[in-house]
Amino acid sequence: MHVIFVEPCFPSYQGKFVRALREAGAFVTGISEVPIESMPHSVKETLHHVEHVPSVVHEGAMFDAVRRIQRKGWVDRLEATVEAHIMPVAKVREACKIPGTSVKTAFLCRDKPAMKQALREAGVPCAQSTGANSEQQVRAFAKQVGLPIIIKPPDGAGAAGTYKVSTPEQLDTAIQACGVTQGYSVACEEFIEGHEAFYDTITIGGQVVHEFISHYYPGVLEAMRTRWISPQIITTNRVDASSYDDVKELGAKVIQALNIGTSATHMEWFYGPKGLKFSEIGCRPPGVGAWDLYSAANDMDIYREWANAIVHRKPGTRASRQYSAGMIALRPERDGTITGYDGLDAIERKYGKWIIDGHFPPVGSPTRPVEGGYWANAWMRVKHTDYDQLHAILDEIGESVKVRAR
Repeated sequence: MHVIFVEPCFPSYQGKFVRALREAGAFVTGISEVPIESMPHSVKETLHHVEHVPSVVHEGAMFDAVRRIQRKGWVDRLEATVEAHIMPVAKVREACKIPGTSVKTAFLCRDKPAMKQALREAGVPCAQSTGANSEQQVRAFAKQVGLPIIIKPPDGAGAAGTYKVSTPEQLDTAIQACGVTQGYSVACEEFIEGHEAFYDTITIGGQVVHEFISHYYPGVLEAMRTRWISPQIITTNRVDASSYDDVKELGAKVIQALNIGTSATHMEWFYGPKGLKFSEIGCRPPGVGAWDLYSAANDMDIYREWANAIVHRKPGTRASRQYSAGMIALRPERDGTITGYDGLDAIERKYGKWIIDGHFPPVGSPTRPVEGGYWANAWMRVKHTDYDQLHAILDEIGESVKVRAR
């Protein structure tokens, strides 16, 4: 099988997808913004051919690159795994008549108001929402559903550019900050109170062959706005518990409604006073290294399982559910320059056998803003056979390990 993989170099973990495709027996061509002479050797040696383009989101340049590749031989799949690449790649895929995620599916997995409208029509419980490109439309929606509401980019990922609006004054501020008065489009949503989590899958022909459930502590918006919090993401090994049946049924219904075929998916959901509510879905893997947690927790190489789905249309193994695994982001006490770490040695001595890995920028490194996300500064990843014990360990790490800065 000949697979074109879009942007094998950035982010740095993209090389894991290429490696997995090669191990699954695929002939892999890369399309990259990085010239071949500048590529890491570990990536370069896994690719049979590379096409360089100025931008992988420039549809014209991408179309020309794919056509050059097709003139040299048959292409079976054209794959991308980064959110910003999904739509332009889908358009080129369709124009070049290569099987895979359609433009319609990519659009519905990218545009939040259209996504929710399609899923409401399919009977999926969602927050009330609308698209808006004027101040008047935003204010009309806020009046209709009442505050609080969420205002965010229609195609954003995570909490970037997202505002929770609880008061008229915050509404005024958010309207100015989000650019809607300059004609930018935004998604407006009813605020759903409750616990925030996500359901990730690998699907083959629309059927789930691997599934994982992970939890945020606290929710993403709060985590990205509050310095003192050391936020956690934990993937559970209790996926087969009956308490998750509704989540899995919801996920399957969303996958079918959006006509997702053979792909990775990442679906956010809430559970609270209004019951289980769908939030959004991406036709791609999750970010922040979640797949590394799945691999560590389940005695499997999930990148290889994704490649098996693409190349062989069948899984190679089953998730063991041996461990729960989690990551915790450790924020510096202030913006500036990192001067050291307190409490890290004691944690490593106490929990060393459960620690997967970690990232601690060297002393003297500049800090990065809290809004930069879970990977912005220091972090640790840990696994344990018991979910609750893992949660307690991560809590202790958050309380004990201090990132000093000045």
